[in-house]
Amino acid sequence: MTWKTHLKGDTVSWLLGVDPPGVRYLALRDLAGFPSEDPELKAAADSAHREGPISVILENMIEPGFWARPGAGYNPKYRSAVWSLVTLGQLGASVEYDPRIEKACMYLLDHALTENGQFSMNGTPSGNIDCLQGNLCTALLELGVDDARLEKAFDWMARSVIGDGIAPLEDKRAELRYYAYQCGPGFACGANGSQPCAWGAVKVMLAFSKLPRERHTPLIDRAIEQGVAFLLSVNPVEAAYPTRTGSKPNRSWWKFGFPVFYVTDLLQNVEALVRLGYGSDPRLADAIRFIEEKQDSSGRWALEYDYTGKTWYDFGEKKQPNKWVTLRAARILKYVYQ
Repeated sequence: MTWKTHLKGDTVSWLLGVDPPGVRYLALRDLAGFPSEDPELKAAADSAHREGPISVILENMIEPGFWARPGAGYNPKYRSAVWSLVTLGQLGASVEYDPRIEKACMYLLDHALTENGQFSMNGTPSGNIDCLQGNLCTALLELGVDDARLEKAFDWMARSVIGDGIAPLEDKRAELRYYAYQCGPGFACGANGSQPCAWGAVKVMLAFSKLPRERHTPLIDRAIEQGVAFLLSVNPVEAAYPTRTGSKPNRSWWKFGFPVFYVTDLLQNVEALVRLGYGSDPRLADAIRFIEEKQDSSGRWALEYDYTGKTWYDFGEKKQPNKWVTLRAARILKYVYQ
């Protein structure tokens, strides 16, 4: 028995079709397991960078490496640098294939990263928030960035989770402290009423899951332990994480989409936990079952949450089978069962 027996159809063959080339490239790499030096994989990667969403996004980049507006790149949503680079990372883009990608990454590091390692909405420490930190650390890793500043960003992220060496929000004289958005350790978030934010925690844990194990530090391992404990403190399917008003979680949690920005979903939560080695944890069993049951009779998952008309590229029709979403789900099942 292989992981493919958990698919209701020939999902992998569908994803390996020639259109869109970006999905084919990632399916060859992540599902078919082609080695990095394989000529067919390299040709698919080259095609993915020349055609489709990667090329469209890069064509809209402005010299010297930003989109829409210079500066930290958070606004306007969702066409500025932050969202463009997060999307490029999820598309499998790489600095190896287009010099514009490296230029944009360096511009972001120059304008959105503080000297202490905080990614910021406004270029200052006050603009730091877990979801932004996790999203950009993940994106820059995926894009193939090799820069010492990224190590500092991961170090800050770990320290902010466990509270190591960071003064409370109220201590305004401290050189290193929490601010209104990232307002305390354990994913405390001002946007969530100063309570732990599951959306932010998922982004942070996903970034740590992408970091090669040899680059982990004791601080990072402590932060991972704390993050996993939080995400698995409730059944992810029920998602009874703290909310600002004590109300039910945002319904988008159960809607799978592409791309994935600060709004997250159950699928990304499970991806982070499985990549961190918790795929066989019984506390994830309901969530994995939920993912499997969302596929249709052909082994395809629908696009349920999207940003149509808001980004540089539209990724499919809502409520219809979608290759980008199906790729996300199929990866999870391969991680779990293989």
